[in-house]
Amino acid sequence: MSGLKLFHTANSGVTEVMPYLAEAEADVQGLVEAHMETLLDVRFLASEYGTGPVHGGRIDSLGLDENGSPVIVEYKRGVDSGVINQGLFYLSWLMDHRAEFERLARDRLGATAAAQVLWSGPRLICVAGDFTRYDVHAVREHRRSIDLVRYRLFGNDLLGLETMASVSGRSPVTRRVRRQGTGPGGGGHGTALVELAQAVDESLLGLGDGVNYVQRKMYRAYQRLRNFACVCPPQRTKLLVYLKVDPKQVDLVPGFTRDVTGLGHHGTGDLEVQLRTLRDVERAQDLFRMSCAAA
Repeated sequence: MSGLKLFHTANSGVTEVMPYLAEAEADVQGLVEAHMETLLDVRFLASEYGTGPVHGGRIDSLGLDENGSPVIVEYKRGVDSGVINQGLFYLSWLMDHRAEFERLARDRLGATAAAQVLWSGPRLICVAGDFTRYDVHAVREHRRSIDLVRYRLFGNDLLGLETMASVSGRSPVTRRVRRQGTGPGGGGHGTALVELAQAVDESLLGLGDGVNYVQRKMYRAYQRLRNFACVCPPQRTKLLVYLKVDPKQVDLVPGFTRDVTGLGHHGTGDLEVQLRTLRDVERAQDLFRMSCAAA
């Protein structure tokens, strides 16, 4: 996986744990579906979902991500150039059958989850043994949210996942317009808070090519396959950012960082960062990078 090597360490030395592919596609699918929320931050809805006699297909997995976006997951044991087109074929079907998906979400997760489905950002996640450079280029040309995830098995009980490409379907021009208009800095707040929100936006999007965002009513989620930062609209004097960083691994500073584990708040993440000035944004850079790396 991109030159990554895994070693078992012992007093006698180190032994490389060799990666290998699953024996069958169904093995990959079964493993991911059984632990989908842990691996992908996607709540599992259905497996091998039939799309009806007219469409004539079966979607490998259906789910709902942490922002309420519908998710299709397609699997391949090794390299298969058809996985992206197959997934896009099913994604088009999904957009034409929104009521059916919402009924499924209601039956499996309840009325609240079904009412919060975010149809502006449906996603396709392709999990495969590998992808070609043509696959990576192709997803960047599409106007859909697509993640290419490469898997490897190690030893008897280790699974590795690597995001090869992640796009939100938004062009850079659209992204700039949204930042100036309806992003987390909008809503009539003071100029200083608008500039602060734009600085945070630039910092988070600048953490890597695979960083995208999803706009919800109460927060904007920045993600690399899964959320790593959620930015709420500015309050009177500060901007709140929630990160997926273990608060126990951070030296908490009153008025700057706070452990919100178990406390209700918009977005996801257990570490709250309170930003009041551009200097606070600089102070938070290491925390932003830490959370992004964890994603």
